[in-house]
Amino acid sequence: MDSLSLPLLWVVLAALASTILISATHLTKNADIIAFKTGLGRSFVGVVLLATATSLPELATGVSSVLSIGGSGGADLAAGDAFGSNIFNLLIIGLLDLMWRRGPILSSLGSAPALVGVLSIVVISLGGLGILIHGNLNLAPSWPVSPVSVVLIVVFIAALFAVFKEEQDSDSYEEHNIYASASLTRATLVYLTSALIVVVAAYFLAHTGDNLADKMGWEKSFMGTQFLALSTSLPELAASVAAIRIMAPELAITNLLGSNLFNMGFVLFMDDAAYIDGPLWSVVSPVHSITAVIAILMTTVVLVPVISKARVSLGRIVTLECVVLLGLYVVSSVLVFSISSSAH
Repeated sequence: MDSLSLPLLWVVLAALASTILISATHLTKNADIIAFKTGLGRSFVGVVLLATATSLPELATGVSSVLSIGGSGGADLAAGDAFGSNIFNLLIIGLLDLMWRRGPILSSLGSAPALVGVLSIVVISLGGLGILIHGNLNLAPSWPVSPVSVVLIVVFIAALFAVFKEEQDSDSYEEHNIYASASLTRATLVYLTSALIVVVAAYFLAHTGDNLADKMGWEKSFMGTQFLALSTSLPELAASVAAIRIMAPELAITNLLGSNLFNMGFVLFMDDAAYIDGPLWSVVSPVHSITAVIAILMTTVVLVPVISKARVSLGRIVTLECVVLLGLYVVSSVLVFSISSSAH
C-alpha cells in the first residue's frame, strides 16, 4: 500500500469507509433485536453491544498504528484517533438533533443516557490528565501499562456495571411486537459478522490514513484527530442514523456517548498495552489534552437538556445545543490544525 499513488490512496480510503458504513447499518437493527429478545434494554445494549461494535475501528486502528507504524508517530495517530472520535461522535448528536422531527431529541431521553454522559466526562477527563501527567512526570516508565491506563480500564468496567444497574432499575425498555418473530440466533450471527467486517476494514484504514498523512504532509496529530477519526467514526454515524429511522433515539444517543466511554476506557488501554517503548501517554502530542477539554464541554452541552428536559430553540428546526456542538467542533478542528502545523 506504500507504493500507491495519492489518488489511489483516496479511492482505497473511500472504499474502506463505505464498507464500514454499510456494515454498521446491520449492527443497529440486530443490536435492537438482541435488546428486545434478552430484555437488557436499549441503553445498556447501546453502550455495550452497539458502542463496542461501532468503536472497533478505533480499537483496530489504534493497535495497528502502534504495532505497524510504531514510535511516537504511531502512538500519536492512535491517541488522536481516540480523542478525535469523541469530538466527532458528539458532533453526530448535534446532527441527529436536526434530523429528529418528533420534538426535542435530547430532552425526551431517560436517565440512563444521562448517566452514560456523566461517566464519559469522567473517563475523558482522566485521559486528558494522563497526557499532562506523563508530559511533566516520569511516571512508571518500566511498567508495561501506565497507571493512568489501569485507572481508565477500571473506571470503564465500573461504568458498564453502573449503566446495567440503572437500566434494570428504570425498566425503561419498551417492547415492540415488530421483533416478536425475529430470531435471536440470527441477530447475533449478523451482529458478529458485521463487527468482524468493520474490524478488518479498519485495520487497513490505519495504514491508508498514515500513508495519506505522509503524502499530504499532514502532522500525525491532526491526521488522527480529524481525518482518520472521522473515517473510523462512520460506524457510529451509520448506526445512529439507523437507530433514528427505527424510532430508537435512546439507542442512538447511548451508542455515541458509550463509544466515547469505550474509546477512553478500553481503546486507549489496549493502545498503551500494545506500545512496548514505555507509556504511550508520554509520547503523544499535548494537543490531545485540548481535544479532551472540548469533548468535555460538548458532552456537558448534551447533558444539559437531557437532565433539565429544557429546549432552547433558534427556530423551528435548529436548537441551541446543535449550534453550540457544531461551533465547538469547528473550534477544535482549527485549534488542532493550527497547533499541529506550528509544532511541525
